[in-house]
Amino acid sequence: MNLLFTGIIQEKGQFLRKFKGSSKYQLEIKAEKVLNEVKKGDSIAVNGVCLTVVDFGSDYFRADVMPETLKATNLGDLERGSIVNLEQSLRPGDFIGGHFVTGHVDSTAPVRSIKSENNAKIIELEVDQETEKFIVHKGSVALNGVSLTVMGITDGILKISLIPESWAETNLSELAAGDLVNIETDMLGKYVYKMLGNKTSQARAETEMSKDFLAENGFV
Repeated sequence: MNLLFTGIIQEKGQFLRKFKGSSKYQLEIKAEKVLNEVKKGDSIAVNGVCLTVVDFGSDYFRADVMPETLKATNLGDLERGSIVNLEQSLRPGDFIGGHFVTGHVDSTAPVRSIKSENNAKIIELEVDQETEKFIVHKGSVALNGVSLTVMGITDGILKISLIPESWAETNLSELAAGDLVNIETDMLGKYVYKMLGNKTSQARAETEMSKDFLAENGFV
């Protein structure tokens, strides 16, 4: 069964320490809200990475993490005291406030700049070509597990605008230029890209995965 998240962060946790075993690591995270009704084997997204709870106490949980996951996400950069975004996986009947997030990070991207614009924060990130092809203007994207709307995507520069609530209640407010952010693109974009991949090369060249294309084909 594939678990899903919504990209609505339930709380900011704190990274405590990392244990190293023979073939894997365990991360220990200080938390509170996401421990509500938690059981061993449950899934919690940490900075947008789906991890399995293997142990927990009144104010912490531990999760297995593979060395490859540490290399492929920003979990490998965590230091003691680092703030992380936390979200329990969806349960039957839960309200979906963001968009469907799988907890499988596509890539990491360095922060290019962070600017204030009235009451909003504008974050620009440098994404690679493999990630960019799945991102659509006004579509959805998850940054460190936070469900956000794409403000713009041009020549590998992803622009996101954050409202004060998203800025204050997530670890995106901890970011500085050069920091790596976990990115998970929208499942919709991946399905559309796969659909385009089944076309001929000429048809692919004539069709862009744009907002107009999505509308014409009934996706939005």
